[in-house]
Amino acid sequence: MLTRGLGSWRPPIDGTQTLRGDASATDSIRSAIGDREWDVVVNFQLFNATQAHENVELFAGRTRQYVFISTAAAYGKPVRNWPIVESTLLHNPHWPYAHGKIEAEAIFSMAHRDDRLPVTIVRPSHTYDPSLIPLPGGSTTLARIQNRQPIIVHGDGTSIWTLTHHEDFAVGLVGLLGRPEAIGEAVHITTDLTLTWDQVAEQLGAALGAEPQIVHVASQTLAREIPEWAHPLLGDWSYSEMYDNTKIKRLVPEFQAATPFSQGAREIVDWHLMEPHRLEIDPELDARIDDLVKRFG
Repeated sequence: MLTRGLGSWRPPIDGTQTLRGDASATDSIRSAIGDREWDVVVNFQLFNATQAHENVELFAGRTRQYVFISTAAAYGKPVRNWPIVESTLLHNPHWPYAHGKIEAEAIFSMAHRDDRLPVTIVRPSHTYDPSLIPLPGGSTTLARIQNRQPIIVHGDGTSIWTLTHHEDFAVGLVGLLGRPEAIGEAVHITTDLTLTWDQVAEQLGAALGAEPQIVHVASQTLAREIPEWAHPLLGDWSYSEMYDNTKIKRLVPEFQAATPFSQGAREIVDWHLMEPHRLEIDPELDARIDDLVKRFG
């Protein structure tokens, strides 16, 4: 496991050896890995074509499988056909993050075709663990629900979304490692369960014991008023999305992704209430939400 070693609430993984390095700096990775060879390399921390080129050079001839963690946000926006399958056009001009992943995928696919690197591409959708609050505004929004203050939900709150529990995602990912049938393939790993955005807020509220007071604001308006929300809103969250998971289930029969968000919401709330500082309120964002509530509530 290669990490900068800056600390995390996540405990070490039993049986792993930690290498110190910065995944965004090629020289740092090269120094950390030395002359080792690998059965599988999995890279979560790669976001553009330049890093993809560098990783091809780093790992060509040194690993039997290279797994690039891309994103389901790469699929074409607006969504034109449901459910989304792996052959759905990759096109997202609204979000630089997704565009960078698309460009990186192209580099890795070419390296695989040229027999330089045995590649598997994985596209997660919205995956969460107890530390990640899957609503715009994060801990500020969760604190507002707890304090019975109005929160903002984009659009009319009825667009369809998927939230994948991290442990479910792990079953799919680990099941692909070392599997020859997965090499040369792209596969998304996401749940079959769907929610509206209002339901996401309502289930977090149920876990807190506080019914959320929801105010709906158009995504375009939110993107203008809270610019840091613009890219994920206009490039992902404002569209209804559901996925055909036939491919991952064929490659990894044990994959189910059946953890309901009601359970995940309880885990999120329990984790954030465990330490008071985790339910942190951003004063500037809090004030902007108050302003939007007054104008649109």
